Amino acid sequence: MSERVVPEGSRQRRRPTKQGAVLSERLIVETALRLIAQHGAEALSVRRLGAALGADPTALYRYFRNTDALLLAVADEMIGRAQEGWTATGDWQADLRELGLRIHACYQAYPQAAALAAHRTTGRHHETRAVERILGVLRSAGFPDALAVRVYHAFVDQALAFAAQDAAALALPPAAQEKEAEVWHAVYGRLAPDTHPNIAATFPLLAADMRDSGYPFALELMLAAVAALRPSPPSVRDRAVAGPRPVQPVAGAHNARALTAG
Repeated sequence: MSERVVPEGSRQRRRPTKQGAVLSERLIVETALRLIAQHGAEALSVRRLGAALGADPTALYRYFRNTDALLLAVADEMIGRAQEGWTATGDWQADLRELGLRIHACYQAYPQAAALAAHRTTGRHHETRAVERILGVLRSAGFPDALAVRVYHAFVDQALAFAAQDAAALALPPAAQEKEAEVWHAVYGRLAPDTHPNIAATFPLLAADMRDSGYPFALELMLAAVAALRPSPPSVRDRAVAGPRPVQPVAGAHNARALTAG
């Protein structure tokens, strides 16, 4: 694709494609997601998308200036799907937990696309809404702005890092996935206690735990650590002892009165 994107107001294709659908940005993104699931990164080509949509490949330039712009739209669509149906409850830990698990689950549902897009910053609608929501959860819970930003950063990076890693594993061919699973028994299960005492002692637990993602437990560890950092709200007794806050004089008021009096 090249730099020939058409302004948003002029994008709509009036004639339906060969499949009878009217071409739109959303239809292109949904088709790209489906093709990426089938063919991986190779699906992001004008030829493949045009054939799948039943449209002239050059028509895609009306919506995306290049394949990278389309990839960012795909990444943003995944962020949007992770948020579908989510609403804040006022319990900051429960709200962050649900958002994190939703992000992880959504990326596992589209592992090939996640491996391509989890590390990208889209700047699009769904991403900005997610940033706003997560910061809102933290600020409403009483986190100071500087701490809210740092927690947001760590929370999102943790979720996306696990999502990308687990998605990459799911995107492996079935034969490669089987070999990965066999390593734990073929190699780790045979390590001798005299050379690897800790692995030998914990092997049954280790092999069982490594079958699943470590993200849910890592998320709980993060939430517990963040809770320890959260400032404690002042108690009713503390507010009563402190009493009403004295009214501070307005800076420069005396000088202003002196000038007007003169």
